[in-house]
Amino acid sequence: MASGTIRYWAAAKAAAGTAEEGFEAATLAGVLAGARERHTARPEFARVLARCSFLVNGEQVGKRGHDTVTLPEGATVEVLPPFAGGAR
Repeated sequence: MASGTIRYWAAAKAAAGTAEEGFEAATLAGVLAGARERHTARPEFARVLARCSFLVNGEQVGKRGHDTVTLPEGATVEVLPPFAGGAR
């Protein structure tokens, strides 16, 4: 089991009510399950989290199964909701 930091950005930060918090988990799936449990009083959080992408120590998780993404001690998990923008 690793401990580290979750950083929430934009709508994820608003839904969580915090910019960051600690975690203890072995995988990204464990981190996300713990975060959902901590924020059950904020129903929007789970909806936002379902649309997010994730970075672990700056590397994109992409389409890998969250239960296959193991976390080293001191990891930083970035929670990135979809961002609007771009040019037409």
